[in-house]
Amino acid sequence: MTRYILLVATAALTYVQACGQDMNEALKKTFLAFDTTQDMTVKTAQGNKLALIAKKWNDQWAPHYYNAYAKTQLSFMMPAEEMEKKDAILDEAETELNEAITLLGKETDEIFVLKAMHAQARMAVDGRNSWQKYGKLFDDNLQKAKELNEDNPRIYYLKGTSIFFTPKMFGGGAKKALPYFEKAEPMFATEETSDMSEPFWGATANQFFMMQCKNEKEEPETEGTNNQ
Repeated sequence: MTRYILLVATAALTYVQACGQDMNEALKKTFLAFDTTQDMTVKTAQGNKLALIAKKWNDQWAPHYYNAYAKTQLSFMMPAEEMEKKDAILDEAETELNEAITLLGKETDEIFVLKAMHAQARMAVDGRNSWQKYGKLFDDNLQKAKELNEDNPRIYYLKGTSIFFTPKMFGGGAKKALPYFEKAEPMFATEETSDMSEPFWGATANQFFMMQCKNEKEEPETEGTNNQ
């Protein structure tokens, strides 16, 4: 009888582990397919797959987190004139992120980082009328993330992108953004990429922006020329 109980317990444990592995593998495969393409058609298709994964493993926080990430990223790629569609998909992203928080039972540094990116995306829809509200939310969430884990590279990556796209006349530009991307780079290099419950997104984009900043910094400045 004892042997039977042990066999049942072992089988149950193996089943649970297999389910977790299946979710992790499915999530990682789809996330990487989403995150490594700039083709809007492919990105949308992979984003839809992430949404299906979130439905299949509805009781796990990570699929909802990546679904929120994907929807936020897609909003950045939509045409500027499609403001209603951008707002609609960001509403969906917010719902997914809130679900992830509920299932996780707390707000971690990664949650605050994604909240900051979501605020950045909201601001990108109509910056003229929303920069004060969402700019503050962006900064506040990054600060909360930093208080929990100052070694999270996505904090500095996002701050760098914010400065990169801010006009030089308002204190932004490539030169001032570069130190943030450089700070993030070695932090990205130490991250593991096997466990989807430990987010690792941003490394490739950080490298891209860092090179953009360095290339612009190396170009000789021409008097009276505005490179923005």
